[in-house]
Amino acid sequence: MISRLLTSLLAPQPGRLAAPDAQLALAALLVRVARADEHYEEAERLRIDRVLCGRYELSPFEAAKLRAEAEAIEAEAPDTVRFTRALKDAVPYEDRTSLMEAMWSVALSDEARDGREDALIRVTADLLGVSDRDRALARQSVENAKK
Repeated sequence: MISRLLTSLLAPQPGRLAAPDAQLALAALLVRVARADEHYEEAERLRIDRVLCGRYELSPFEAAKLRAEAEAIEAEAPDTVRFTRALKDAVPYEDRTSLMEAMWSVALSDEARDGREDALIRVTADLLGVSDRDRALARQSVENAKK
């Protein structure tokens, strides 16, 4: 599955992703956010696992396995532009806005808001076609849930 997704991402025009590949791509995007500040911490890994469990109804073991595969994909993925181009075609807008919440929950899980994570989420939102308003509402929703 990893090589198939990488092949798709490296194609000049990435095609529509199948459901398992879309799950892996979304998980890899969460890993990319967590690694953006160059501190990939246990709190971020646990948050990614919880997001994957909730989003895809996975067991903790299945979520950790998907995250491990996503870590490998993220390390090999060419860039965020290609990555999100394929996701935009595969994921409906409503799911893309909920992905913004997932990304913010990962970025804020280590209790430190970092400019590099903010910048990556902003760029990713633009590439996914998520409005600035919806991106901001997603952040506010996560921040309010933490209170």
